[in-house]
Amino acid sequence: MAKNLTDEAFEIIALRFKILSEPLRLKIIHSLQEGEKSVNQLRKEVKTSQPNVSKHLRILQDAGLVHRRQQGNVVYYSIADESVFDLCETVCNSLEKRFKNQAKIFASP
Repeated sequence: MAKNLTDEAFEIIALRFKILSEPLRLKIIHSLQEGEKSVNQLRKEVKTSQPNVSKHLRILQDAGLVHRRQQGNVVYYSIADESVFDLCETVCNSLEKRFKNQAKIFASP
């Protein structure tokens, strides 16, 4: 983490983590890793309603994490800030390592 962060910077960082703390938003981001998708495609992939997907996409868009593009009646979304993948990979790797270590403790004879 950068040195000498202001209180405002910590607030902004905390807001980013808060936005990413919703499992459905993480599923949407994971799905968009494959490329641009329509709201309907995302709805099917994350297995929820269109209004629910749209609500979470709006939050992700307001946070600058996704782009929105409309073509006729169809709205498409893509990742705007690819650094989110680095963050997710870092967290996943850390959790994998942690759970492997815990599994070794419980697997001892």
